[in-house]
Amino acid sequence: MQDHPVLAHVTIGHAPVMDVRRAIVGARLGIAPARSDASVDGRALLAALSEVWQPPPLHAGKATPGGMVSLNLVGEPLFRAVLAAKPAAPFAIEVPRFLLGDSASAAALRAASDAGVNLWLKGRGESTATEAMPGKFGHALFDHDEPPPAPGLHAVASGVQTSADIDVAFKRGAVAVTGWPLHDELPKSGQRPRVAPEMHVVLELMQRIDREESIDRLEATLKGDPSLAYRLLRYLNSAAFGLRVEITTFRHALQMLGYHKLKRWLSLLLMWASKDASLTPVMFAALRRGLLMEELGRGSGDAEMRSEMFICGVFSLLDRMLKQPFAELLSSVPMPERVGQALSSNAGPYMPYLELARAIESGSGHDIGEATAALMLGPAEVNRALLTSLLAARQLE
Repeated sequence: MQDHPVLAHVTIGHAPVMDVRRAIVGARLGIAPARSDASVDGRALLAALSEVWQPPPLHAGKATPGGMVSLNLVGEPLFRAVLAAKPAAPFAIEVPRFLLGDSASAAALRAASDAGVNLWLKGRGESTATEAMPGKFGHALFDHDEPPPAPGLHAVASGVQTSADIDVAFKRGAVAVTGWPLHDELPKSGQRPRVAPEMHVVLELMQRIDREESIDRLEATLKGDPSLAYRLLRYLNSAAFGLRVEITTFRHALQMLGYHKLKRWLSLLLMWASKDASLTPVMFAALRRGLLMEELGRGSGDAEMRSEMFICGVFSLLDRMLKQPFAELLSSVPMPERVGQALSSNAGPYMPYLELARAIESGSGHDIGEATAALMLGPAEVNRALLTSLLAARQLE
């Protein structure tokens, strides 16, 4: 990422936008002033965001998927600054419905729409979008636990937290949902989880690497699932990994990286081993948590610590993937001691970073600010780490 001074003046939250298949089709960014008196340059903010979403980053000569990015802008000064900058695709501005009752605001919105700005309506009120500004809105946001807006707009349900929330939203007519469905109830302790066979292969491979078994044994294990071997090589050869030579075999990967670094990427492979489409949002979140925590640890200068922070972020949702409490997972999944402290005891040096990652997912500027201050970081450092990690995630996918 380039150095964008505007990142010191805002907090940024992030959530995915999903379709009925649970495929990720876009993103929602919650952006608030870092301080009440902060003045934000709308054009500069869009320039910083454009490093991730516009123009689409290239991978192997092809643009990576990204979809629409809706901007949930907190406070009228920030909203007006970004609206005046006239963001182009893929960005869309969420428009609070109450602004339609103000003639000056309505005129500015009409002008922005005529200039090609994509507007999403949000909030509830007496006037409908078609009455106040006919033809100016394509989407309307509604809380997932409320009735959808009147027909005529593509309804997007916000704030989903469970798989049940998603199901209900689509039954009510939503075309997409946004949020983090990471709070499904886990099976009671002691119940045997149903683990996909491909996950067993990765777990066995991680255990063998932890014991530093021979390359021949490791290769024999991976051959049990050729698709996983292919995905691992694809990760290692991605732009995000940054190797200067192409990795052609698992043996080559081990020779180039060593056991410790390879375990880092197997942790990611474990999250992506499942073919259950309902777990796509969990896998999406796990990758971004891992990359964000790793990026936040860059200033430490400790490569092992950064690697463990990546594993901590990825594994922080392993209980959701394997449907098993962390206390039980620790006996079957090899993980560094400091990672285990964070996940099973909410303690240790990585816990404050995990709390910051969760705050960013919440989209609450207040929570992000508190978690940032607890780590004695500045908004610019956190936002730069977030955008860098989101770009790296898109390159991996």
